[in-house]
Amino acid sequence: MYRLLIVEDDFGIAQAVSEQAGMWNMDVRHVKNFRDVLSEFAEFDPHLILLDIALPYFNGYYWCGEIRKVSKVPIIFISSASDNMNIVMAMNMGGDDFIAKPFDQGVLMAKVQALLRRTYDFAAAVSVLEHRDAMLNTGDQSLVYDGERIPLTKNEYGILQVLMENKGKVVSRERLMERLWQTDSFVDENTLTVNVGRLRKKLDAAGLEKFITTKFGVGYLIEA
Repeated sequence: MYRLLIVEDDFGIAQAVSEQAGMWNMDVRHVKNFRDVLSEFAEFDPHLILLDIALPYFNGYYWCGEIRKVSKVPIIFISSASDNMNIVMAMNMGGDDFIAKPFDQGVLMAKVQALLRRTYDFAAAVSVLEHRDAMLNTGDQSLVYDGERIPLTKNEYGILQVLMENKGKVVSRERLMERLWQTDSFVDENTLTVNVGRLRKKLDAAGLEKFITTKFGVGYLIEA
């Protein structure tokens, strides 16, 4: 089942689109907190976004730019501001399509279905893990926080991925080592300690202090 995120402050339009998408057996969510669209995006992990331009607090161009820092998810702009300048700007900001209001629901769904087929018939969906506004993209193994990309080694990414997938749960050192080094060869436990230490320094430098908690004698934890 495809997940559709609607970023539209006109409840009537959002409700009508939700009902139409439901008829296509889609899982639909309508953004409620327009101050923090990115968190709702990360939590829902949609396959496609319908994004209005005129929104409270920050416009659709802003949110498109923020989403593009962490994901290549398809975005269709829906707006009554359908002059050429806005259409060009929407495409330049990372939009995949543009449909003008008022629109025919059948035409909108046809565009949604076509874009979903083009995107996911040939590529798996990209997942984004989020914590404290830090976004870990499992597609390109990148970490983005406060608009900045934090470089990670393969092991640092692996540690973060496991901990963020299990947010709120203690992950044992043994489980982390099995996930990172899937081999029968002996790996010194100090190797994991060194990797976690380096990762913590990067996170601290980026402003993500105490992102990872140590449970001495047990393992590591990202608090929910």
